[in-house]
Amino acid sequence: MLSRKAEDYLEAILDITEQKGYTRIRDIASALAIKPPSVVEMVKRLNDIGLVEYRKYDGVRLTPKGKEIAGVVKERHDTVRSFLEIIKVSKKIADKDACIIEHELEPETIEQLKKFVRFVKTAPDYPQWLEHFETFCKTGVHPCEVEKREAKGHRFFC
Repeated sequence: MLSRKAEDYLEAILDITEQKGYTRIRDIASALAIKPPSVVEMVKRLNDIGLVEYRKYDGVRLTPKGKEIAGVVKERHDTVRSFLEIIKVSKKIADKDACIIEHELEPETIEQLKKFVRFVKTAPDYPQWLEHFETFCKTGVHPCEVEKREAKGHRFFC
């Protein structure tokens, strides 16, 4: 099992490669806010276990195994970030928290989050409960409670 740190490196290498077509040590250092000597050390370890190919002047490339692992980590990250955004966490904080959470959740939990995110995003209309949640986040009051109060005794179902 890889460490959280190693997974972060693989994910960063994948992201950078997808953006630029190649990855250099300084790109990884910048993406992870880590000094280049530390990056070289980790990249050498990842090279030794067959997850990346590192050549000092040619940069870093993911091996097929490394790319597979990076893809899984990226999918977990994207799923958690999307879920957090659905529940109205700001994009910046959702991305930051996803980096932390993605490593700690059980596969079953990630799978359920993935299903939930896909369900919400593919709903034919913007779900009413999600509109209610947005209102609740802004006001602290469930919209159905407001509607019930306004109905004043009439039988009303939200």
